Amino acid sequence: MVYNIEFGGVERHPDIRMLHDMKEVVCDREWFDSVDDFELYYMFRHLSKSEAELKTINKQHLRYDITVIPPGMMGREFVKTAGHYHPNVPGEDISYPEVYQVLEGEATYLLQKHEVDDIIDVVVIKAKAGDIALIPPEYGHVTINASDEPLKMANWVCCDFASSYVPFRDMEGGAYYLLDKGFVKNPRYEDLPELRYITPVDIPEFGLTCGRDMYELINDTDKLRFLKQPQDFVGVFESILTI
Repeated sequence: MVYNIEFGGVERHPDIRMLHDMKEVVCDREWFDSVDDFELYYMFRHLSKSEAELKTINKQHLRYDITVIPPGMMGREFVKTAGHYHPNVPGEDISYPEVYQVLEGEATYLLQKHEVDDIIDVVVIKAKAGDIALIPPEYGHVTINASDEPLKMANWVCCDFASSYVPFRDMEGGAYYLLDKGFVKNPRYEDLPELRYITPVDIPEFGLTCGRDMYELINDTDKLRFLKQPQDFVGVFESILTI
């Protein structure tokens, strides 16, 4: 299958996540071992609408991406991303955040926070087209398409680091799996907190408004400084997590 998108008047070609790239994090192991490999979702990275805008994005050490996750099941589990954490900002005791916007379809974002060896918080954000979902510092995250329509979402993130997928692989996925019967705890984790649900909201401090295309922040990249210097915005992150 060939899956491309058009962005900025140019046809874009994806990096492809295959099912077998996910072998460590799939819940339904019996199903996984019984099927052939296939394309699971598509990642379009380092996007811009013009060369001038790409220079601006690169100068600001940012990256704008689009991910497309077709609907489907991985056995009993809804299709999802592999899940990852971000490292700390150099010289700071805080990790890099990320921000997503649903462009088409519906997304379920699962966020989880470690403290030493324990998970101390697990948050679910359900987002529809136009909604903003902020991933605060210290939270690993998985995106799930639990709908019957393709999920297309964008993200802004700092490009000065590499994400870590190892914690999710070591624990065979996130703290919870989203199955056809609902969320269930991943038995590899001990003493998990119950799920908390928060609602997508506008974040005026960061120039983020649900329903407004966040790519437009290319015209005001200072609003995206929180992606590179989250230590200056701790209060904003804390307020969002309590909504």
